[in-house]
Amino acid sequence: MLRRWGPPGLLLILGAVAVIAGRPVWYLVPGVLLALLVSPLVFPRSMPAAEAQRRSAQDGRAIVYWRPGCPFCLRLRATLGGTARRAYWVDIWQDPEGAAAVRAVADGNETVPTVILAGSPHVNPDPRWLRSRLRAA
Repeated sequence: MLRRWGPPGLLLILGAVAVIAGRPVWYLVPGVLLALLVSPLVFPRSMPAAEAQRRSAQDGRAIVYWRPGCPFCLRLRATLGGTARRAYWVDIWQDPEGAAAVRAVADGNETVPTVILAGSPHVNPDPRWLRSRLRAA
């Protein structure tokens, strides 16, 4: 849990320290906004890898493996916009099976985002490419 909320919490604490040190209250605003951006709240609800794989086998949706605080995951999520809901999201920090699935296709590394689309793995794909694929599906 600390890994998921550590970076956002640190940003909030830094903003609070600035305010306590005598800075204007608006110094807290960037910290709050950045904390929200890197928090798990901006991502669709995660599910276990086994459930995502089962559902994907049935309906052909993509599976996106991600982790909180990852700037590449955040870029992917921001680019996908509303189409992000057309994929299943697996947080590899919550699900060891998801982390193992990523390591299996990323040369033993936990490189995210990793997307499984139509049975093919794509490690850190171009967000615009994935958005077009999700819209077409």
